[in-house]
Amino acid sequence: MWLGKHLNSNLLSVESLIAQEYSSLAADARRHYEKFQTLPNTMLVRLIQERLREEDCVRRGWILDGVPETREQALMIQTLGVSPRHVIVLSAPDTVLIERNLGKRIDPQTGEIYHTTFDWPPESEIQNRLIVPAGVSEGETARRLLEYHRDIVRILPSYPKILKVIPADQPCVDVFCQALTYVQTMHRSNAPFTPRVLLCGPMGSGKSLQAALLAQKYGLVNVCCGQLLKEAMADKSKYGEMIRPFLEKEMAVPDNIIMKVLRQRLDQQDCVERGWVLHGFPRDRDQARLMDGLGYKPNRVFFLNVPFDSIIERLTLRRTDPVTGERYHLMYKPPPTVEIQARLLQSPKDSEEQIKLRTDLFYRNSAELEEFYGRAITVNGDQDLYTVFEYIESGIINPLPRKVP
Repeated sequence: MWLGKHLNSNLLSVESLIAQEYSSLAADARRHYEKFQTLPNTMLVRLIQERLREEDCVRRGWILDGVPETREQALMIQTLGVSPRHVIVLSAPDTVLIERNLGKRIDPQTGEIYHTTFDWPPESEIQNRLIVPAGVSEGETARRLLEYHRDIVRILPSYPKILKVIPADQPCVDVFCQALTYVQTMHRSNAPFTPRVLLCGPMGSGKSLQAALLAQKYGLVNVCCGQLLKEAMADKSKYGEMIRPFLEKEMAVPDNIIMKVLRQRLDQQDCVERGWVLHGFPRDRDQARLMDGLGYKPNRVFFLNVPFDSIIERLTLRRTDPVTGERYHLMYKPPPTVEIQARLLQSPKDSEEQIKLRTDLFYRNSAELEEFYGRAITVNGDQDLYTVFEYIESGIINPLPRKVP
C-alpha cells in the first residue's frame, strides 16, 4: 500500500478487481467469489487484462498484489503479454507469519486492521469493538502457508532476472525502503541492439508464450496480429469496421487491411524505442514482402518446429468448462472432479481435422517464408518452454552466424 501511494500507482488485488463497479465481468466474478471464495484462473486473468487496459493503469502504472498464486496463472498472464518490470517476494519464517496473523484484529465499522502487539489503537472505544477476522487461526494459517510454499517455488522461475527477495522479518520502514529502491532501478537489457523479433510456427508451437517471455525479459512490445485485429474490431475504429465482416464470417482478413492495423501499432513510440516481438504475421512470402517493402524488417527471425503428433496432443486435448470458463488439458491439466470432466466442451477449432488443415497450410508456405528470411534460426519447439526460450534468447544475444559462400 505504501509503495502504491509513494509511486502514485494503482494497487491491484483480487479484492479490488472484483469490486469494480462498471464491469459486468467483475460483477460475475463477485458472485462466483461470494459462493466459492476463489476465482477460476481464466476469469481472474480476464479481470487483470480488463483492468490494465484502463487509462489510469496505462498512464500511472500498476502494482499487482498477491497474483499470480500459481504457475498456471503466471503462464496465462505472460501469454497475454502482461510483463512486470520488477517482481518482489517478501520472505519471513513461518513462525513469525503465524504470530503476526494470530494478533490481527479488525474494526467492523471502519474495516481498519490492527494488531495486538504492533498496532493497538489507543482509544478504548475502538479496542472494545475489535473482532478476530476469519481465517487467522494457527491451523488455517499453517495450511495456507503450506499451499504458498508449494506454489511459490513453481512461480519464481517464470520471472528470471527481475526478481528480488526481501526479508520481511524487519521493521516495515526498512522493507518499504528496500522495495522502493528496487522498483526505481532500471534493468539493463542484454540485447546488443533494439530487437525486432519475428516468431513463426504452426498453431500449437508455443509462439504466444515465447513472445510473452521475450517481452517480459527484454521489455519488448508483444504484438500478436490476431489480437490486434480483434481489438481494432472491438474499438469500432475505421479499420475495425473494415475487419468486422471478415471475422464474423470466419474469413481471412485481406493483407492490406492487416498491414494497416499492424503499421499503426509498430509506428507507436513504445515499439520504436523498445523494440517488438511479432507473431501471427506474416504467414507466407507475399505477406513478408509486403511488410518488408513498407520498412518493417525484423532483425531476428525464429521458426519453431514441432512434430504434428505433438501439436495434436497439445491442442485436441484442450477443454473449457462452460460454467466457470476455466480451461483444462486432459493430459497436462486434467479437471479435478468427474462432474467437471463430464461437462467440458471442446472448441471446434481444436478438432483434429481443423488442426491438420491449418498445420498443412503453414508448412506449405513455410519453405518460401524461410527462404525469404535467409538468416532465420530454426528452433526445436518440442521441448520444455524454458529450454526453447534459452535457444531463442541465445539467438538474440549472440551475433548471427555468417553464411559460408
